[in-house]
Amino acid sequence: MRRSKVLAKIQNDVPAFGTALHLNSPDIYEMAGLMGFDAIWLDLEHHATSMESAVNLIRAARAGGADVVARPAKGEFMRMARMLEAGASGIMYPRCCSAAEAAELVQWAKFAPLGKRGCDASGPDVPFLLTPLNDYLVNANQETFLIVQVEDPEALVHVDAIAAVPGVDMVMLGPGDFSIMSGIPGQFDHPLVLEAQEKVVQACRNAGKPWAATCGSIAQAKEFADRGARMLFHGCDIVFVKQALDKIKADLAVAFDLPALSSSENGSAKHYQEAR
Repeated sequence: MRRSKVLAKIQNDVPAFGTALHLNSPDIYEMAGLMGFDAIWLDLEHHATSMESAVNLIRAARAGGADVVARPAKGEFMRMARMLEAGASGIMYPRCCSAAEAAELVQWAKFAPLGKRGCDASGPDVPFLLTPLNDYLVNANQETFLIVQVEDPEALVHVDAIAAVPGVDMVMLGPGDFSIMSGIPGQFDHPLVLEAQEKVVQACRNAGKPWAATCGSIAQAKEFADRGARMLFHGCDIVFVKQALDKIKADLAVAFDLPALSSSENGSAKHYQEAR
């Protein structure tokens, strides 16, 4: 089983960097890995990517050398196990509300004696029957990491207990859903969001663990890294494409005296980068 680039960096106390890819293109996944990104966020919570497609995307990322951090929907523990068997190095679990739920996540993601994950041992994670079973079980437990997302305001009450669960490697605030459920949609500089982020940071410090974050800018990524974040996600392919199209449209508007895009349309990509 291949070593996790993210865990290797965390063990050396340096930040790992990732980006989100939503387009169903193995080429982009492989390219991102070859360009040196440590991790690729593959979101199966909000997007219609099938497991068959996900297997090929994960394979491409592995060929490029990047870890895949796969996000299932809340409670999709069986689907999560298939993501690991397909070769995902990390799981990002959304909307966790309690330590008991975090502990159940660990049980599904780790083999005995750390958990109760079922074993197939013939897929890309082994890979393909090429590793002795005992070695595979040990390596899988060592090289698989779990990021637990806190997104419900009520879950903040339990964030210290969630962070303290053995087997949870990092906790991550989901600022988009948190802001919506707090009645302040998209207001990422609102005191409620900033306070929630600080509670996540403190909970991880108390547990002696790093934390993860999605970053709306490189400056924010640097700030978070200085405060102890060790898994930083910035950018998204759909945002990159929209920004490039916005530029083309703006350049055309100048050259041919066409109507420009409205400021609200231009601002949507920035909000999306910060929200997840």
